[in-house]
Amino acid sequence: MDMPRLLIVDDDTSFCMLLQGFLKRKGFEADTAHDYQKASQSLAKNTYDLVLTDYRLPDGTGIDVLKESKKLAPATVVILITAYSDIRVAVEAVKLGAFEYVTKPVNSDELFHVIKEGLKKRETSEKKKKGPRNRRKFLVGTSAEARKIEEHIRIVAPTDISVLIIGDSGTGKEYVARRIHELSKRKKEPFVAVDCGALHPDIAASELFGHVKGSFTGAVNDKTGHFEAVGEGTIFLDEIGNLSYDVQIKLLRAIHERMGRKVGGNNEFPIKARIIAATNENLKRAVDEGRFREDLYHRLNEFNMVLAPLREREADLMMFAEFFLEDAVAEFDKLILGFDEEVQRIFMRYEWPGNLREMRNIIRRAVLLSKSDEIHREVLPEEIYRNNSESNNHQGDQQSANDLKEVKSLSEREAILQALEKTRYNKTKTAKLLGIDRKTLYNKLHLYNIEL
Repeated sequence: MDMPRLLIVDDDTSFCMLLQGFLKRKGFEADTAHDYQKASQSLAKNTYDLVLTDYRLPDGTGIDVLKESKKLAPATVVILITAYSDIRVAVEAVKLGAFEYVTKPVNSDELFHVIKEGLKKRETSEKKKKGPRNRRKFLVGTSAEARKIEEHIRIVAPTDISVLIIGDSGTGKEYVARRIHELSKRKKEPFVAVDCGALHPDIAASELFGHVKGSFTGAVNDKTGHFEAVGEGTIFLDEIGNLSYDVQIKLLRAIHERMGRKVGGNNEFPIKARIIAATNENLKRAVDEGRFREDLYHRLNEFNMVLAPLREREADLMMFAEFFLEDAVAEFDKLILGFDEEVQRIFMRYEWPGNLREMRNIIRRAVLLSKSDEIHREVLPEEIYRNNSESNNHQGDQQSANDLKEVKSLSEREAILQALEKTRYNKTKTAKLLGIDRKTLYNKLHLYNIEL
């Protein structure tokens, strides 16, 4: 293997020299640049295996270097270095394609480990590209349901209308959103997925629209929100029903006027992104109950797509299994030809409460554990064949569900009641035990008429 070539981008010349010397002693060839302009010139003239860039530069940011690197050489690994421990900057960088981030003062052992992992990832990616396997990015099923979804995707993709994707957790809502983006005229622009369920109400507006320095406690720098950062790309708002009422109002105004305003700011910025939203709850019911604005619902619901749970898509089930097997075999570099007949029967009988996400995880685990050229029952989690519908007489020690995604024979209502009893009706602990946020728990308590 040739000596890996790295580019160090940092306005601190002493730090650059120290890091360059350290990397050369480790067997790397390293160039340096002290600002964004020189980094761009180096990237244009040379091919690098990995780029180490500081976030703060005199004429730009590490995000600018990241974007330029990905534009010129998508396979180049980019690692962000920053003295500002702002996790949101790091998350934004990773979403845009950065491999990892490290904070100053840099620990040399940690940095060396991250560099090795980054180069290993690049090498693995290159091998996969050169290999004979032609891995599919998207899978279109053969069932009537799959054909209908694909038809709707192709109809709506070339337009700019807002799309609302409805379906249980794990049914592939983000997959559909990405498919729409890939088939649209915006496909060369960023696709940014935002999990609204994970946004704390106090920072949701800041995450979506950004904030100005000093606008609230902890706002030590200006921040660019997702709507501004995505530009003319596509923003995917997952679990949209979890947004607070105040943020719903800001989002409605942004969609209606196509203008946004940072928290604490006076100036507006244009919103050019296409909006795709998704939910696993009945938003119409949320509207009727006053938990979701009706005008926002209609703005987001210009076109809706309903994704059926995996248990209702028997015709596609084994096709999805083969798709995930193909991915896992390539990921773990193993030779596995398929599933034996018993495993196929187990898959067809199982209800798949976690849908496609659960299937993917189970197959990845099975591939990792398998020692033969077929997947056998022994490498499957015991619960997926132990508690199937043929064993209704199994009682006594039946495991209570700790995660809504893993509920098998229990109804969702019963699982919530069990969790409440375990936590002595502490709602915060109950939500954590079930793997959901408090707002989703409140919605489900209301849905199932569970009074506390």
